[in-house]
Amino acid sequence: MRALISVSDKTGVVDFAKALSELGVEIISTGGTHQRLADNGIKVMGISEVTGFPECLDGRVKTLHPAVHGGILARRDKPEHMKQLGDLNIETIDIVAINLYPFKETILKPGVTLEEAIENIDIGGPTMLRSAAKNHKDVVVICDPSDYGNVIEELKENHSVSMDTKYRLALKVFQHTAAYDAMISDYLRKQIGAELPSNLTLTFEKVQDLRYGENPHQKACYYKEVQAPAGSLVNAVQLHGKELSFNNINDTQGALAALKEFTEPAVVAVKHANPCGVGTGFDLLSAYNKAYECDPTSIYGGIVAANRTVDADTAKEMSKIFLEIIIAPDFTEEAMAILTQKKNIRLLTLSDITKKPEGQIDIKKVSGGLLVQDTDEVLFDEDEIKIVTDRIPTEREMEDMKLAMKVVKHIKSNGIVIAKDGKTVGIGPGQVNRIWAVENAIKQSNFSLKDSVLASDAFFPFDDCVTAAAAAGVTAIIQPGGSVRDEESIKKANELGIAMVFTGVRHFKH
Repeated sequence: MRALISVSDKTGVVDFAKALSELGVEIISTGGTHQRLADNGIKVMGISEVTGFPECLDGRVKTLHPAVHGGILARRDKPEHMKQLGDLNIETIDIVAINLYPFKETILKPGVTLEEAIENIDIGGPTMLRSAAKNHKDVVVICDPSDYGNVIEELKENHSVSMDTKYRLALKVFQHTAAYDAMISDYLRKQIGAELPSNLTLTFEKVQDLRYGENPHQKACYYKEVQAPAGSLVNAVQLHGKELSFNNINDTQGALAALKEFTEPAVVAVKHANPCGVGTGFDLLSAYNKAYECDPTSIYGGIVAANRTVDADTAKEMSKIFLEIIIAPDFTEEAMAILTQKKNIRLLTLSDITKKPEGQIDIKKVSGGLLVQDTDEVLFDEDEIKIVTDRIPTEREMEDMKLAMKVVKHIKSNGIVIAKDGKTVGIGPGQVNRIWAVENAIKQSNFSLKDSVLASDAFFPFDDCVTAAAAAGVTAIIQPGGSVRDEESIKKANELGIAMVFTGVRHFKH
């Protein structure tokens, strides 16, 4: 029996090779792996001894040879294959243990060049792995050092490796090489900002198995992108509390996305992926109090995202209610001492929490396919907005309308947000028609809405929304415009003394 071992990740390889050698397996190796094994007293044959051809082109060509692939791919149950090996003086290779050039580690290095990345694209490794995996009935193939022990154990006990194990290892190889190639193509595409390809292949690495999905009967896992950009939720560090659940992660993403709209001190409270309270202020405490006041009922058991370090005073206020998660760039020692008194609260830090990840795509799974789009990174262009009413909004109203539009962008459509004095005062998400969204935002408010402003994620199809808003005390409205009945809404706003601004930018979120 012969084994070909050539690994970039040398974890456990010496012990593995020693165990194989003790079982009478002849070891073949290349380059640095050959040197490592020889230095540890393991009898090892160089690849050139097998191929009769020297490694060349800086090691680019060494295993791409019939003496290697013939020995791997020959079917032992076909006499004609075995006769050809004999005629060509090729011996079988029965175990292939290979892991690939560290392409991922290379592209994650700061300042890596395209040339460096390309030099770390493995060619021979994937070829041998795929050859061995294809012929897994006859060849044991290993791409993960964690599988060394199981293979050795079976060889010691049974003098062979079971077909179930061979099949499982072959499956792992094809998953590994598929992810490797997808990672390379994604990296190269991003270098030139290429459009989405005709065939889209994505690769993600498992972060953890989750207890369950949205509901207890659903299985779930959490995956991350190989090159998750700065500011991504997967880069957050959990400091305290229970393991995150599927819904925790999804809701925190909703809070984080909304928080990134703000540069001033801001707090976003989320329940079931929808913002339930958003506040801005001169410091984090004032921002948190505003977010809490918007909806003290819904924030209970919710997620809170903050874009400044949580201090002791803010922590004291947060600790007065049950919160599932607080995510912030940092916590002071005093804040940690206060919040960690609650055993179950999850505390997460994300140092670059305000940074918007660049070059991202939004993916929605549909039965049998995917919907893929650019992420919604636009709010509106201030130079392009149009004041369409006789009344011009005041400076305060404009600031509140910007806040309201930043929030409505992140709630489920049809969505309405009412804001006043740097905080949301009414949120109406996810209604099947726009007037219900307006009415819900008004009904659920804990405040007088006199002199408040209203933002809509899409145009008003009728003027009933304007009428309801005015009756509640709203004095200014911001919306995309674009309805065939825009003039009716403008006319009604003029009649009621409301200022109305069109942005030309819709923010549906389904």
